[in-house]
Amino acid sequence: MKAAPRPCSIADTLALVGEKYSLLVLREVSLGVRRFDRIARNTGAPRDILTARLKRLVEAGVLEKVPYSERPQRFEYRATPAGEELQPVLVTLMAWGDRHLNADARPVVLEHRCGEVLSPRVVCAHCGGEADTESLSHHVRSPGWTTAGPTAPQEA
Repeated sequence: MKAAPRPCSIADTLALVGEKYSLLVLREVSLGVRRFDRIARNTGAPRDILTARLKRLVEAGVLEKVPYSERPQRFEYRATPAGEELQPVLVTLMAWGDRHLNADARPVVLEHRCGEVLSPRVVCAHCGGEADTESLSHHVRSPGWTTAGPTAPQEA
C-alpha cells in the first residue's frame, strides 16, 4: 500500500487546472477567446482532449457554458468568478516564463491601466509587504504532518 501524499491545496488545484491545456484554455478565455474552434486553434489541443478539459472546468465551476446560437445550438465559454480569480496565477506564470524562458523576446506584454508594463508581485493584503521566501513561514494544519513530512512512519 502506497503512503498518502501530503494534504495540499496546491496539489488539489493542480488536479483541476494543472494540465497544460486547462491553463491554456484559461489563457484564451482571459484574452476574450471563448468559442471552441478558436480555443482549439490557439491552444493546439486535440479536440477530444479540449472537450474533456472544458467539461471538467465547467463541472468545477471555473468556466460556464453559455449559448450564443440556437440553430445550430452552439456555446461559448466564460470565466466564472472562481475562474477570474485564476488570472493572477496566469499572469505570475507568464512573468516567470518571461524572466526565465523568453527574456530576449517576450511573446506578449501586459500593460497595466496606469500605462506601465505589468510586473506582478504577490503582496500581503494586510500590510502590503511582498510575499517572498524570507517573509513567509509555514504552519501545517493537517493532522499527522509537519513541514518535513508525516509525524509518524506511514505504511508503504
